[in-house]
Amino acid sequence: MRDFASTREPRGSDVVVSEPPQGHRRYVVQRHRARRLHYDFRLEIGGALASWAVPKGPTLDPSVRRLAVHVEDHPLEYFDFEGVIPAGGYGGGDVIVWDWGTWAPADDRDPAEAVEQGDLHIDLQGTKLAGRFALVRRGTAGGKEQWLLIHKRDDHASQGWDPESLPRSVKTGRTNDEVKADPDASWDSNATPDLPHIG
Repeated sequence: MRDFASTREPRGSDVVVSEPPQGHRRYVVQRHRARRLHYDFRLEIGGALASWAVPKGPTLDPSVRRLAVHVEDHPLEYFDFEGVIPAGGYGGGDVIVWDWGTWAPADDRDPAEAVEQGDLHIDLQGTKLAGRFALVRRGTAGGKEQWLLIHKRDDHASQGWDPESLPRSVKTGRTNDEVKADPDASWDSNATPDLPHIG
């Protein structure tokens, strides 16, 4: 668990992140170099960010199934967090906002219930990611839920698509190395993300 006495991460407060377009919710993917590199895939559900750690990152390649480990929900204020979590703490390492945008359920099921049932289908519209994705629970290992993150075959699908070919933050244009070298310049709790417009 995170220790807020030793980290500058947002812990949740009365600060409200700007509202997305009507009928859509925010999502963010943070590239996080902790003990191991992974991507934190977060969906706004029920007033929090439901979160999965994706070791190899999301992909637009429909032939690839990515492991996604379900982790604790994060506060909405975490949506645009970019900076360095102190070494030795939970998740210690550097974080960039690798992608962000909005999402909508791909069916008429309640998203919170779909997560509880282990089968969530979503449509993303972001800066890097787009199209239909599925999150499917496969079981439990080491006390953590193991899911698969899969891109469906649609107009946004792209064979061989590699998240590591797009290493820069959509918030600041910086890399993880640049944020690690100057973390104080990157976290602004009053920043308003420029979310894509949904027509």
